[in-house]
Amino acid sequence: MSEQRIESYSASLKDVFRPLTQHWHLLLQLSKRGIQSRYRGSVLGMFWSLLTPLLMLLVYSFVFSVVFKAKWNHPGAEDANFGVILFSGMIIHALFSEPMVLSSTSITSNTQYVKKVVFPLEIMAWSTIIVASFQALISFIILIVFMLFSGMTIHPTILLFPLVVAPLILFSVGLGWILSSLTVFVRDIAQLVGIVSIIALFISPVFYPVDRLPLVWQSLIYLNPISYIVDQMRRISIYGEMPDWAGLGIYTLVALLVAWLGLMLFQRLRTGFADVL
Repeated sequence: MSEQRIESYSASLKDVFRPLTQHWHLLLQLSKRGIQSRYRGSVLGMFWSLLTPLLMLLVYSFVFSVVFKAKWNHPGAEDANFGVILFSGMIIHALFSEPMVLSSTSITSNTQYVKKVVFPLEIMAWSTIIVASFQALISFIILIVFMLFSGMTIHPTILLFPLVVAPLILFSVGLGWILSSLTVFVRDIAQLVGIVSIIALFISPVFYPVDRLPLVWQSLIYLNPISYIVDQMRRISIYGEMPDWAGLGIYTLVALLVAWLGLMLFQRLRTGFADVL
């Protein structure tokens, strides 16, 4: 067994973040290409990254606030635009589901990189989350602007957005390594991921507050990775409350463990990628 093969089996906690430092230039190029490829050939180009979330927010606000006159029963959010509350949860769901879907096919759709021995395949998971984070940031800015025009209060706590989503980003990177490596050997996973993404949306507090559920379900719903982050997102952006730092700390530790285990699995399976592809 060659030295390179033995080394590929190892993965430390530092290796989780190594692509951000050791391969940052290549990672930047891949991420830039991923963002541009979405709108390549379209007339409006990158403008769609602004237009799409804006149209979604306008539709949500009209349908749920004007047509259904829906209310969100939570202290401090009685008069809040229901569309804004819904959109804040959709930002988190997209930040989770998009990297999950893209990561599942990141290796199988880029076989040319597998043949290159020196190419660091592990950066693909980071690239997909950077692409999704870019869109999430655009959506977040649109959310703030819409809240201003709607007369809603902009709380200083909204600036904590990066700290709230950081654990979810780390969790998504680990999940990306797991999905991308397993999909090489079991292609059905790529089809299943889309279904899981939809299920994750409806069994999370995106469309409804947790306290509307039966007591037994209120705990189970937090097994969904996005549920807790959706709650924290609304705390800082809608309710003007500080996030639950203890809970975010625990979530971060779990996310770090998932990322580490995901990278170890990826490194162990990557030696067989070329044989399968």
